[in-house]
Amino acid sequence: MKKILLFFIFGIFSFTAKTQSLYFPPTTGIVWDTVSPASMGWCGDEIDTLYNFLGQTNTKAFIVLHDGKIAIEKYFGTFTSDSLWYWASAGKSLTSFLVGIAQQEGYLSISDTASKYLGEGWTACPPDKEIKITIRHQLTMTTGLDDAVDDNYCTIDTCMQYLADAGTRWAYHNAPYTMLDPLIEEATGQNLNAYFHSKVGTFTGINGAYFPNGYNNIFVSNARNMARFGLLVLNRGKWNTILVLTDTSYFNQMVNTSQTLNNSYGYLWWLNGKSSFMVPNLQYVFQGSIEPDAPADMISALGKNGQIINVVPGRNLVIIRMGNEPGASEVSITYNNDIWKILNKIFCNTHGLNDNTSVDAFNIFPNPASDILNITLNNELHSTYQISDLTGRIQITGTNASKLDITGLTKGVYLFSIRLDQKTYIRKLIIE
Repeated sequence: MKKILLFFIFGIFSFTAKTQSLYFPPTTGIVWDTVSPASMGWCGDEIDTLYNFLGQTNTKAFIVLHDGKIAIEKYFGTFTSDSLWYWASAGKSLTSFLVGIAQQEGYLSISDTASKYLGEGWTACPPDKEIKITIRHQLTMTTGLDDAVDDNYCTIDTCMQYLADAGTRWAYHNAPYTMLDPLIEEATGQNLNAYFHSKVGTFTGINGAYFPNGYNNIFVSNARNMARFGLLVLNRGKWNTILVLTDTSYFNQMVNTSQTLNNSYGYLWWLNGKSSFMVPNLQYVFQGSIEPDAPADMISALGKNGQIINVVPGRNLVIIRMGNEPGASEVSITYNNDIWKILNKIFCNTHGLNDNTSVDAFNIFPNPASDILNITLNNELHSTYQISDLTGRIQITGTNASKLDITGLTKGVYLFSIRLDQKTYIRKLIIE
């Protein structure tokens, strides 16, 4: 029961941006309000360290939005704010967003079988197996199609072979995801780019387009357009007061665990702060958070060569990275975490960490912590506290303490809960 309760509580706070304070740039022109790192109490002397790391790892563009305003914006080499670049698999999250709009408009239901729109025989599966594949399975990477074929980008029917029943196996497989593009077109009766611009671009000012690249459709834009999409998602599908994705049920499903196989995957979004995760090309479940140095409530759109959109609702942050990257992985999980190691030094822990109470009531520091955690109360109240992992297992509990020895905790994300004046408050705690 504790596990269920903590999961519910964490889920409630995991994607609640402080939307009343968000700024939205005009949909046309180049005007975009900025805010200085110094004005927010950030450690500005660490920014050069970030730039050096980004430059050494072939970055082309990097943007940090706080409350929608540009706090950090840096371009490298000949790349500028007008330069275009591909999103790679970060574009999957944009496609997921479009599926949600198509569903809210009644063109499709994600419980529909994919064959309804793609026709029978869109795979090489036996008919009784193909008919089990739904749009939801495409969104969650659980189609059961074999991702170990010679080219798992190949969308020809003979490339998409049956391996397991839909919904029983998670595998990062590009081909069935790519087939969402013609599915959207068939369902809506519109060209993919035309549908995107009429339903998203017009309201948000996102100027970009899908371009064919082999079997793929790759979305291309400049870095600020990528930031606009991150801001749209931070505001839960609304651009300022304009409702773009109004299906709140779909949005919540998109940014939370979508199936029981990979806790860290939503509808084509990567989810941080979960108890376990899977990665492309491996059928192994790793324990812990996928990005241990990043905020637990972060969701990410990740693409090859380090195309990154990080959305952190608890801090009203959007992080954008474009460029090349020394690794060769399908998604830049490790690289993204390395960026966060530096970002944490820049932020100086000045942001609230998914709190459901004001810092006026109490404080815990340092956070991240490694050996000693300090607890301060601004009023002399009796307190009981506990530290639990994200599965609900209690690790430390006690009363009226000002210092806690946390050396026995392994690295990761925890929940610190404290009972004050007959109210319980929860904060995220990072152990490093």
